Amino acid sequence: MKKTLPKLIDLQALPGSRKAKLPVFVTPQLATLVKEPPTGQQWLHELKFDGYRMLSRLEGGRVQLWSRNARDWTEKFPKVVEAVKSLPAKSAIIDGEIVIVDAQGRSSFQKLQRSLGSGTTTGLVYAVFDLIYLDGFDLKKTPLLLRKDLLETVCKSAGTGLLRFSEHFEGNGEEFFRRACEYGIEGILSKQANSTYESTRNRNWLKVKCNRRQEFVIAGYTPASKGLPGFGALVLGIYEKGKLVYSGRVGTGFTFKQRTELQKLLDKIATKRSPLSSVPKDPGLKHTRWTEPRLVAEVAFTEWTSDNFIRHPSFQALREDKNPKDVVREVPADTASKRQRSNR
Repeated sequence: MKKTLPKLIDLQALPGSRKAKLPVFVTPQLATLVKEPPTGQQWLHELKFDGYRMLSRLEGGRVQLWSRNARDWTEKFPKVVEAVKSLPAKSAIIDGEIVIVDAQGRSSFQKLQRSLGSGTTTGLVYAVFDLIYLDGFDLKKTPLLLRKDLLETVCKSAGTGLLRFSEHFEGNGEEFFRRACEYGIEGILSKQANSTYESTRNRNWLKVKCNRRQEFVIAGYTPASKGLPGFGALVLGIYEKGKLVYSGRVGTGFTFKQRTELQKLLDKIATKRSPLSSVPKDPGLKHTRWTEPRLVAEVAFTEWTSDNFIRHPSFQALREDKNPKDVVREVPADTASKRQRSNR
């Protein structure tokens, strides 16, 4: 029998909560990339997961999973659907990330993608970190710390291992970030403890990465050399003022199977003209086979050159959950604390 919420929880008395109809979809809040974690006890710090950002919507025993760009991914993760159904609630919208974790608790996007193809669910976790709506009440205006406290209570009442509450630490962001990087985590998220949930990118949520890694639009590929299946390298670009600008090529990080499968996808969207605003005079691009800019690749790299190309890139995965038009160069801003000091 499905559990119910503890009777002591009075949603109407929760600061910022309001009676409202369950929305079909809520645009997720996004974090601003910064160079260093913020300081101060007013910040909560969470580990940054390497998976698919996913909103779950529960209504009358029916669950839907929505990607950040409003795609219905319910059928892709049936185990997650069952876990959300076990929640002690009649209706809810929860924000989280679907990941595959190893024995040490580290998440891997590549392993997650492989699991989708193989059907395996070993290590599958829905790490939840925000509660937007619950049993007839909109909680977006409720302070984050209270939303998280309520979410933790809901998760504990559900009692399922696949659904995990994302723990946080208050204050001491620099130490938390250092430990996360030492442990091999992608980075951290820092959030204002009293902030409301806003469907936009702002400075109430900040992200700090341990390494350089971001999405790029695939503009085409170079032919493979002898003995190599599929293609040689992917031609990459980012959007600047509405134009797709060349960012470099990536030829490492692929398995032989990925090369073959990815070339098939690219050949389906082949085009005779380059989608780039301009093509550099690079001999390596002479025989490029161009494609429509519909696919997004996540790539790790060491740095940007003075010519705005990436150095030592390595392919990580395709990102079906990202809109190509949203792919721009990620430039870390100063942290809120440093900005405040500079204005004094």
